[in-house]
Amino acid sequence: MLELRGVSKRFGAEPALEAVDLDIAAARTTVLIGPSGCGKSTLLRLLIGLVTPDTGTIRLGGERLTGDNVVAMRRRLGYVIQDGGLFPHLTARGNAALMAEYLGWPSERVEARIRELAELTRFPIAGLSRFPSQLSGGQCQRVGLMRALMLDPDVLLLDEPLAALDPMIRSDLQADLREIFRTLGKTVVLVTHDLGEAAFFGDTIVLMRAGSVVQQGAFAALFDRPADAFVTQFINAQRSPLSGAGRPA
Repeated sequence: MLELRGVSKRFGAEPALEAVDLDIAAARTTVLIGPSGCGKSTLLRLLIGLVTPDTGTIRLGGERLTGDNVVAMRRRLGYVIQDGGLFPHLTARGNAALMAEYLGWPSERVEARIRELAELTRFPIAGLSRFPSQLSGGQCQRVGLMRALMLDPDVLLLDEPLAALDPMIRSDLQADLREIFRTLGKTVVLVTHDLGEAAFFGDTIVLMRAGSVVQQGAFAALFDRPADAFVTQFINAQRSPLSGAGRPA
């Protein structure tokens, strides 16, 4: 579904990505993981066209992402960020419906889609008239997910969507998100810094370091066949959070 070839990006003198080659499979969940500053969020922003690569190419469904088609291509991508990224002056309904109304959807179609997505994300219908300040953190993330799914995109991109939530809300939303991913069968790219979360969601794990891909594949392969010492070091640094779940199956 997504192909990156030789993609690099610098911000000033600092390299954020170094000639990354990556294939992201359709209808699967790919998780980007690594330490802070490794380039995983930059890679996600490149995929949605918020920043442009210095070198290399990005393709969505075989079509190259360029400055000329980035707006049209972006409508094929749903994007969810930490804290939901909701507009505070719009209600939950207004946030979810934003792009559909911008594109001129009839009000009946908008309302039907919102109700469909509210059911899918387990967001209460009564909460649609509330503003973000009147919603819990988990509810804001559900509205952010509704907005990302409104146009029925080919790909769903999520940048640490659960990082700011308390553990109990995070656990509930993790389970709901995984069920949504499986129900919709969409291509999902999720950024996290948490190895346990990567194991929970990921069909494919992409471990990054200093702007490069160190290892990619099934989660168990990181344990059984680490590509280098950094993989083992990264896993060992997070063993405590994983100790309750044990080794992945």
